[in-house]
Amino acid sequence: MTDHRVLVAGETLVDFLPERPGPLSEVGSFDRRPGGAPANVAVGLGRLGHTPLFWTRVGADPFGRFLAGVLADEGIPGRFVERDPDAQTTLAFVTHDESGDRAFTFYREGTADTRFEPGTVPEATLTGVERVVCGGVPLAAGRSRDATLDLLARASDAGAETWFDPNYRAELWPDDDFAAVAGDALADVDVLKATQEELRELGITGETPRALAEAAVERGPHTVLVTRGGEGALAHATADAPWGPATAEHPGYDVDVVDTTGAGDAFFAGAIARVTAGDASLERILSYANAVAAMATTASGAMAALPSHDTVVAVQDSA
Repeated sequence: MTDHRVLVAGETLVDFLPERPGPLSEVGSFDRRPGGAPANVAVGLGRLGHTPLFWTRVGADPFGRFLAGVLADEGIPGRFVERDPDAQTTLAFVTHDESGDRAFTFYREGTADTRFEPGTVPEATLTGVERVVCGGVPLAAGRSRDATLDLLARASDAGAETWFDPNYRAELWPDDDFAAVAGDALADVDVLKATQEELRELGITGETPRALAEAAVERGPHTVLVTRGGEGALAHATADAPWGPATAEHPGYDVDVVDTTGAGDAFFAGAIARVTAGDASLERILSYANAVAAMATTASGAMAALPSHDTVVAVQDSA
């Protein structure tokens, strides 16, 4: 399906995955993989049958050519895939511990994805899509902060449902203004996907995932999806949501985990895909999104194991 009912916006970058677990100073070699949370979401949506439009920006360098080629091979339209002639592509070196959990070291000073320009996506596009999906990394630097806030506000005004993943990375916010900047975005967000730690970084308080979600909807979103790693996910929605008022939990799926990089992005893609397909049950949305996330951890790299819709259904049926 190439209906382009979704617009995803944000960074595409190169992840360098380590040959073995351990700190960056001790890893000898790395494997180049495509990454960036919004890129993972866009590719994930395509594989699930809902190919989106994707507004991203890479350098006109070899890494940018590599990433643009990956997106084209995945069927992502090139209309909003920008090539910056004056900036390089962002690089991220990933390290793993023995359980597969990861940390990132970014090379992102003045790179292409810090140079998004407000107003790039025309009004006709925003009125023609059902939902707009943004990540939080572009909020951390450069013109991309203004461009992301502008896109969310314009999409909301145009009547599109807005989805947001703050994707907090401490190393990208040295001035510790994440709560203020990302918090401002929540006024124009309908669906917020975040970890418990990210909600607390946004200044939201609560002792339990449910309490955090209930507090988060007071900031603007009508739905909050709280991802909990191997423990699954929780969702809370107000009466303003198409599927609310409701609260739901799902414990997730047991799989042999190889690499957790991109699992949250896979979950986000699964939830967006399920809603785009017309589902209005929080329980079914969580079940589907958790199955997508579980499958995404079974191979190395954020995109490598992103599943098809049929694969997800098979996982759900076998659980």
